[in-house]
Amino acid sequence: MTDDMAADTSGDDRARAAFLGSLVADAVSMPVHWYYDRAALDRDYPELLAPADGIGYLPPRSPHPDSILWRSSYVAAGPQFDILGDQAQFWGRRGVHYHQRLPAGGNTLNFQLAAELYRLVRRDRDYDPERWLDHYVAFMRQPARHGDTYVEEYHRHFFTNLAAGRKPINCGVRDVHIGGLAHVPAIVAGLGPRHPDLRRIVRVHVSLTHKDDDVLAAADAFVRMLVRLTRGDRPAEDLRTVVLEEASDWVSAAKLADWNGRCDAAGGPCPDRAVVGGVLSPACYIDEAFPAAVFLACQHAGDCAAGVRANALCGGDNCHRGAVVGALLGATASIPRRLLADLQAHDTLSVS
Repeated sequence: MTDDMAADTSGDDRARAAFLGSLVADAVSMPVHWYYDRAALDRDYPELLAPADGIGYLPPRSPHPDSILWRSSYVAAGPQFDILGDQAQFWGRRGVHYHQRLPAGGNTLNFQLAAELYRLVRRDRDYDPERWLDHYVAFMRQPARHGDTYVEEYHRHFFTNLAAGRKPINCGVRDVHIGGLAHVPAIVAGLGPRHPDLRRIVRVHVSLTHKDDDVLAAADAFVRMLVRLTRGDRPAEDLRTVVLEEASDWVSAAKLADWNGRCDAAGGPCPDRAVVGGVLSPACYIDEAFPAAVFLACQHAGDCAAGVRANALCGGDNCHRGAVVGALLGATASIPRRLLADLQAHDTLSVS
């Protein structure tokens, strides 16, 4: 390996590359997270319109024209349930960037938690939901530790339930967002793709916060794809073939062909917008967000930089789509070394 990190050696290496790919995709998308006005996205971040081989990380810029943070709220029931800290002063204000204090190459909260999960299961060589919940609650009670302004809805529901006296194991809710998939690559990388109980563990973990059947079905399809793509005891498989066989409830060959044709006809710096934003919603709801992420991965198979760039340029909930796009491409294509070197979390993971 020279300029790039190739994901074609052992299964553990491929799984780690998949996890890193998810972190890279999140960090590339972070400054343009939840942009729905694409003209504004292109105006505010013209660097993303450059060729993919020159893509890098950018800091968030304010104001965020599509921010609806002013509509979000969370009132802690007591100091022990305060998960906003000094970020609370920005909630209720217009134009505030969701990730205003994160540096270029930084990861959003859900992916910082994914890194915490990865380190925990690597240290313990096992997964224990109770131990993870203890770690999660302690981490969230130190909002200055992650420095992110936005705390997604499922975290707020969890701590509201915790404040009401529920045990942590019972604090999850029926959340329908693709953010529930953010930790899947961390589990696969942390335990290894040949772990015999991986699918059950992923289901248990995701259901701690996202008790929605569709999110759990997507998580299961996702882990099945990652296992097939990262197991080192088998020849590397074709990404599109694996997608069509393991995510058949979400995409089909006919759909992929139709969407590919729409992109070919669209042209422009990001033809994928003809599908993600044209046919499929760029928003966070799993029923369209997961197919959109799988489509982007297939569309850019073999080119990780192009895939994470396209995902960012499609706007909407690109950070959490990035868990899928980045992991699938990281498992099957080379991640540019510059993206690994400038990723804030990279040195703390000891996975290079």
